[in-house]
Amino acid sequence: MKKIAVSFGLVAVGTASLHAAYTLGSDSMQTSKVWSLSGTLRGFYDDNYNTAPPGPSKRHSFGFEVSPSFSLNVPLDQTDIGVRYTYGLYYYQDRESHHEKPIDQTHQFDLWVNHAFTESWQASVQDSFVIAQDPELLNGGSPLRVEGNNINNVGSIELDTQWTRLLGSKFGYSNTYVDYQESGFNQNPAPPFGNGIASDAGLLNRDENLVWLELNWAVTPTLKPLIGYKFGLVNYTGGEEIYNETGTGLPNSYSYNRDNRSQYFYAGAEYDPLDNLTVSLKAGIQYVNDYHPAAGLSASTDIAPWVDLEATYTYLPGSYVQAGFTQSQTATDVPNASATGQVTESQSSSTVYASINHQFTPKLTGSAIGKYIYGTYNQGAFNNQASNWYQLGLNLAYSFNNHLSTEIGYNYDKLNSNVPGQEYTENRVYLGVTATY
Repeated sequence: MKKIAVSFGLVAVGTASLHAAYTLGSDSMQTSKVWSLSGTLRGFYDDNYNTAPPGPSKRHSFGFEVSPSFSLNVPLDQTDIGVRYTYGLYYYQDRESHHEKPIDQTHQFDLWVNHAFTESWQASVQDSFVIAQDPELLNGGSPLRVEGNNINNVGSIELDTQWTRLLGSKFGYSNTYVDYQESGFNQNPAPPFGNGIASDAGLLNRDENLVWLELNWAVTPTLKPLIGYKFGLVNYTGGEEIYNETGTGLPNSYSYNRDNRSQYFYAGAEYDPLDNLTVSLKAGIQYVNDYHPAAGLSASTDIAPWVDLEATYTYLPGSYVQAGFTQSQTATDVPNASATGQVTESQSSSTVYASINHQFTPKLTGSAIGKYIYGTYNQGAFNNQASNWYQLGLNLAYSFNNHLSTEIGYNYDKLNSNVPGQEYTENRVYLGVTATY
């Protein structure tokens, strides 16, 4: 089961799930209070909670979730400060019947600060810290559920300046820190993994840093063209072997052999053609330098398209449609080396997403969210081979009053991949109640 935030800006930086679970929940029952406390109880059925491929490892289970949440929002004269903490406890009946640990636990802490120094100088700070096992909530690079207290922290700071009536700029920095608990390279795996199995920590633990500068020009009150530049640095911190070439004469590969630098050159615009329609487009190129190859191999470079498109249309009060597309290079948990010993460096990901939130009545709200990711692997044994990840979420929620609501929903995931062990299909249904004070 997954927590959703409606903001696709957050989805773009990996801090929210795209599933339509819990669209109403406590966030829909807003009050004028500075603080809010909510509690949710849901029952669910998951037909593949291990995200396993077809076969004996695929297991299903009934279960329940308990999820309390606390939020605090302090509006001051020139500053808004907000914090939110959400805890999730998930019980799986099937695990207990197999004498396994039946409970998963997740933690999510969000912080945001917006401050206006003057009318022309504004700054924002955001941070989202997650401990989870779910691939969407964790969003660390693996499409599979991963056991353990895995960490993803995404933080950013941005300064928005209006230099003149027409000329403005945005200068920012973000950091993404990923830490998977599973560690240790398996030297003697069962076939067909004859060259060892790398741990999630060895493959995906990393520290990502990104800085950017955008200049924009207010051509009209509703049209603002822009140009921008970003510089990114990714350092893999697992410190482990990720591919073993013993007996081949080729070099073994380690976590740091995936380190890379990126430069982004792009242009675009922010356009509000209607009072209820906003569109943002940024498009350009991403120049990637994999500068730390295994011994004896040459550093590689790649030039790829980079796109960030987002649109929001509010067609009725409380009802809106959001859609977007992103194209970028992302981390992957596939290490397999080619005949030359070159491991998979990254994945080119094309993501299409859309959602609709419709308020049937003041008390009844429905939502549907979909996402499709087309990925191709860069370098390695699966170079240029593709994976397809489909996701769908449906939710219907009814609010009895400002303090109590109920909901029912369905989530669907399907991953098609040529990589052994990664293909799976998962269906989940849930029913729950939320109380808010």
